[in-house]
Amino acid sequence: MFEHLVIFKFNDKITPAKQQEFVAQLLALQDQIPGIVDLTAGVNVTEETDRIQGFTLGLRVTFEDQEALRAYGPHPAHQAFVASLDGWIENVIVTDYPIPAK
Repeated sequence: MFEHLVIFKFNDKITPAKQQEFVAQLLALQDQIPGIVDLTAGVNVTEETDRIQGFTLGLRVTFEDQEALRAYGPHPAHQAFVASLDGWIENVIVTDYPIPAK
Protein backbone atom coordinates (compact mmCIF):
# COMPACT_ATOMS: atom_id res chain seq x y z
CA MET A 1 0.00 0.00 0.00
CA PHE A 2 0.97 3.63 -0.49
CA GLU A 3 0.15 6.70 1.57
CA HIS A 4 -0.44 10.10 -0.04
CA LEU A 5 -0.44 13.16 2.23
CA VAL A 6 -1.32 16.68 1.11
CA ILE A 7 -1.48 19.88 3.15
CA PHE A 8 -3.06 22.96 1.58
CA LYS A 9 -2.34 26.62 2.22
CA PHE A 10 -5.03 28.92 0.83
CA ASN A 11 -4.86 32.61 0.00
CA ASP A 12 -6.60 35.24 2.11
CA LYS A 13 -9.82 35.00 0.03
CA ILE A 14 -10.68 31.59 1.51
CA THR A 15 -13.72 31.30 3.77
CA PRO A 16 -14.60 28.53 6.21
CA ALA A 17 -17.50 27.56 3.93
CA LYS A 18 -15.21 27.27 0.90
CA GLN A 19 -12.76 25.10 2.87
CA GLN A 20 -15.65 22.80 3.83
CA GLU A 21 -16.64 22.64 0.17
CA PHE A 22 -13.11 21.50 -0.68
CA VAL A 23 -13.25 18.87 2.09
CA ALA A 24 -16.52 17.52 0.65
CA GLN A 25 -14.99 17.36 -2.84
CA LEU A 26 -11.98 15.47 -1.50
CA LEU A 27 -14.09 12.98 0.46
CA ALA A 28 -16.11 12.24 -2.67
CA LEU A 29 -12.96 11.09 -4.49
CA GLN A 30 -12.95 7.79 -2.59
CA ASP A 31 -16.10 6.70 -4.44
CA GLN A 32 -14.89 8.03 -7.79
CA ILE A 33 -11.33 6.77 -8.12
CA PRO A 34 -10.38 3.07 -8.15
CA GLY A 35 -7.55 1.86 -5.93
CA ILE A 36 -8.31 4.08 -2.94
CA VAL A 37 -8.40 1.98 0.23
CA ASP A 38 -9.08 4.84 2.65
CA LEU A 39 -9.35 8.62 2.46
CA THR A 40 -9.70 11.31 5.11
CA ALA A 41 -9.69 15.08 4.77
CA GLY A 42 -10.39 17.96 7.12
CA VAL A 43 -9.71 21.48 8.26
CA ASN A 44 -6.70 21.88 10.54
CA VAL A 45 -7.77 22.30 14.17
CA THR A 46 -4.37 21.93 15.80
CA GLU A 47 -3.72 23.89 18.96
CA GLU A 48 -0.07 24.21 17.93
CA THR A 49 -0.85 27.48 16.18
CA ASP A 50 2.81 28.53 16.07
CA ARG A 51 3.46 25.60 13.70
CA ILE A 52 0.56 25.98 11.23
CA GLN A 53 2.49 28.26 8.84
CA GLY A 54 -0.78 29.06 7.09
CA PHE A 55 -1.62 25.45 6.14
CA THR A 56 -5.26 24.86 6.99
CA LEU A 57 -6.52 21.73 5.22
CA GLY A 58 -5.15 18.20 5.19
CA LEU A 59 -5.72 15.13 3.01
CA ARG A 60 -4.62 11.53 3.59
CA VAL A 61 -5.22 8.87 0.96
CA THR A 62 -4.21 5.23 1.26
CA PHE A 63 -3.85 3.44 -2.08
CA GLU A 64 -3.78 -0.28 -2.84
CA ASP A 65 -0.36 0.09 -4.46
CA GLN A 66 1.93 2.52 -6.25
CA GLU A 67 0.14 1.95 -9.56
CA ALA A 68 -3.15 3.12 -8.03
CA LEU A 69 -1.36 6.20 -6.70
CA ARG A 70 0.06 6.90 -10.16
CA ALA A 71 -3.39 6.53 -11.76
CA TYR A 72 -4.90 8.96 -9.23
CA GLY A 73 -3.04 12.05 -10.50
CA PRO A 74 -4.42 12.09 -14.05
CA HIS A 75 -7.86 10.71 -13.11
CA PRO A 76 -10.62 13.10 -14.31
CA ALA A 77 -12.17 13.40 -10.81
CA HIS A 78 -8.82 14.39 -9.31
CA GLN A 79 -8.12 16.79 -12.16
CA ALA A 80 -11.53 18.43 -11.61
CA PHE A 81 -10.63 18.98 -7.95
CA VAL A 82 -7.25 20.44 -8.88
CA ALA A 83 -8.97 22.81 -11.33
CA SER A 84 -11.38 23.92 -8.59
CA LEU A 85 -8.40 25.15 -6.54
CA ASP A 86 -7.57 27.80 -9.15
CA GLY A 87 -7.58 31.22 -7.54
CA TRP A 88 -7.70 29.81 -4.00
CA ILE A 89 -4.40 28.06 -3.41
CA GLU A 90 -1.17 29.62 -2.22
CA ASN A 91 0.93 26.53 -1.54
CA VAL A 92 0.71 22.75 -1.23
CA ILE A 93 2.93 20.18 0.46
CA VAL A 94 2.78 16.59 -0.84
CA THR A 95 4.48 13.42 0.38
CA ASP A 96 4.01 9.83 -0.83
CA TYR A 97 5.49 6.77 0.82
CA PRO A 98 5.07 3.01 0.84
CA ILE A 99 3.39 1.43 3.85
CA PRO A 100 5.41 -1.59 4.94
CA ALA A 101 3.52 -4.89 5.19
CA LYS A 102 3.02 -6.03 8.77
